[in-house]
Amino acid sequence: MEERSAFDINRLVPTYFKMALPVVFSMVITLIYNLADTYFIARTNDAMLVAGVSLCAPLFTALMAIGNIYGQGGSSLIARLLGNKDTESIKRVSAFCFYLSMATGVVIAVFLRAFSLPVLKLLGVSEQTIDPAMQYYAVIVMGAPLLILSFIHTNLMRSEGMATTSMICTVSGSILNIILDPIFISVLGWGAWGAAFATILGYTLTDILCLFFVLRKSKVLSVNISNSHVQGNELSQILGVGITAAITNIASSVCMILMNQFLKGYGDEKIAALGIVMKIAMIVQLMLVGFSFGGVPLFGFLYGAGEKKKLKELLRFCTIFLCGLALVESLIVFLTAKPFMRVFIDTESIIEDGAVMLRWQIAGMVFCAIVLLYTCLFQSSGKALQALAMSLSRQGLLFVAVFLIITAVAGYQGFLVAQPLADALSAALALVLYRLAFKK
Repeated sequence: MEERSAFDINRLVPTYFKMALPVVFSMVITLIYNLADTYFIARTNDAMLVAGVSLCAPLFTALMAIGNIYGQGGSSLIARLLGNKDTESIKRVSAFCFYLSMATGVVIAVFLRAFSLPVLKLLGVSEQTIDPAMQYYAVIVMGAPLLILSFIHTNLMRSEGMATTSMICTVSGSILNIILDPIFISVLGWGAWGAAFATILGYTLTDILCLFFVLRKSKVLSVNISNSHVQGNELSQILGVGITAAITNIASSVCMILMNQFLKGYGDEKIAALGIVMKIAMIVQLMLVGFSFGGVPLFGFLYGAGEKKKLKELLRFCTIFLCGLALVESLIVFLTAKPFMRVFIDTESIIEDGAVMLRWQIAGMVFCAIVLLYTCLFQSSGKALQALAMSLSRQGLLFVAVFLIITAVAGYQGFLVAQPLADALSAALALVLYRLAFKK
């Protein structure tokens, strides 16, 4: 039996890496884009411009969340349908997710444009930051349907096993963004408006390429509008998993707003520092996200096919691998916090504040690895309640509760400690939920 188990894991691990590595590479390119975007804005040494764009980060994350409702919710269902070899249902589900995401994007764009000023005030703008924030906000809102749409086929193609094709689409859009950033921000002097415009053009290219590959290469995905309908139980599965996935991003946006509002009392420079810090922390987090989400199609397929033992063996390997990766990455960033900050900005006070914030932000990344992996497991296996609980933990209700309590007790020091403490508590919750959900 032990030889059979070793044989199973020896076959599963290469398959896992084959699916995960294209996702990770896409994340690396996305990371480079995010850092490049921040770099060209920060190199203006205009702290108010940096702060203004940083304040709009929760909006960007919220739009990603909407895309993930249909992208991750649909891909989770499609992975299980593939395990059941139900091709006709996959065609219906994929077309439904494609068209509904576009309609949702249009409605959201109209709403956000109509309530621009109240939303910006909620994000935490001041008199000094409102102009750059408004410029960035206006362009991102107008491009919201294109941004949301980009998360549909990039997720659905991975479920079909087209991880490399999905990567090509994501990478192409990111490369275009990286090329346009210095031209729009520095050469043409468009500032925040230019950064946002480059972002939307990048997502537009991703949308176009995704549609091309789905029409030409996919064997099961469809964009046939006459076949874009789902049954009641399918819709509940899409929304059950998709909304829990989206809540992770929406909760992250709420937490970012909460932190920015707290820092307003300490000055806009600290908000600028936090904006840079969150992008650098993504170096660690996006790698973990890539390896976690890269395994979703395999997790869903094994669960749908009833291969529970193989799923458990794969999960054990992924847990050890991701925790080790998080530890190594965190150590590197911890030791090079100041040089990292100095790459982006020359203002010494922002560098000093940012280095301290950065070390605390990545202190709990080993716990973050556990949270991300087990959240993906719950999503891919259709366990919506467990996925919802995880979505409301690390950067959700649990974080908010920890943040409010600890900042009330310890002020700014509590602000620094809140994230790693929430990470640790969320990881403990993930392990408890796993034991309860898979005990049979």
